[in-house]
Amino acid sequence: MKILVIGGNGTIGKKVVSYLKEKHEIIVAGRTQGDVIVDIANSISIQSMFDKIGELDAVVCIAGEAKWDTFDSLTEEDYYIGLKSKLMGQVNLVRIGKNYVKNRGSITLSTGILADDPVIKTTSAAMVNGAIHSFVRAVDLEIENEIRVNVVSLGMVADAYEKYKDYFPGHNPVSMNKAINAYVRSIEGKGRGEIIRIYK
Repeated sequence: MKILVIGGNGTIGKKVVSYLKEKHEIIVAGRTQGDVIVDIANSISIQSMFDKIGELDAVVCIAGEAKWDTFDSLTEEDYYIGLKSKLMGQVNLVRIGKNYVKNRGSITLSTGILADDPVIKTTSAAMVNGAIHSFVRAVDLEIENEIRVNVVSLGMVADAYEKYKDYFPGHNPVSMNKAINAYVRSIEGKGRGEIIRIYK
C-alpha cells in the first residue's frame, strides 16, 4: 500500500513508520521536515500536500497540537490552537483527503487518553480529543467509496514517559509495540468508525 503518515518524525510516528515501511510504501509529512511539508492547521497547505502526492491507499495522522495550561490561564486564543490544529486539522485531512484515498482505503486519526481520563492542565486538549471521537463515529455514517475512518486513542506511551510522567501520576505507560499495533489494526484491518483505545 501507498501510505501517507503525517507526523511520521514524532515520538510515535517514527516507530509506526519504521514498522510500516517493511511492507508498504511510506510517505512522511511534517511541519518542518519530511518527504512533503504540511501545516495541518492550514487547509490550503493540506490541499497542496495531497495535490503533490496524488492517489493513496491510506492516510495516517499522528500530529496536531493543543495548548496545555490551567483552566484559569487559558485564553480564547489558546483554545483556538487546538481547534485549528488537532481538531480541524484532522477534520480537514478527512474532508480533503477522501478525494485522494482509493475506494476501500483508510484514514486514521489520533487522539489520546485525555478524551476519557483528563488530567490537570488539559481542558483544551481533552475537549478536542473528545470532539474527534464524535466526528469519527459520525463521518463513518456518510463518507463515500467505502473509505474507513478510525481514530487511535493512546495512553501515555513508553517513549514519552520521562517527559510526561509528572502529569500522569499512577498511569502505566503503553508499550510502543501496542501503540504500533493500534495503527496497524486501523490501516490493515476492516474496522470503520472505531475509537481504538489503548490505555495500558
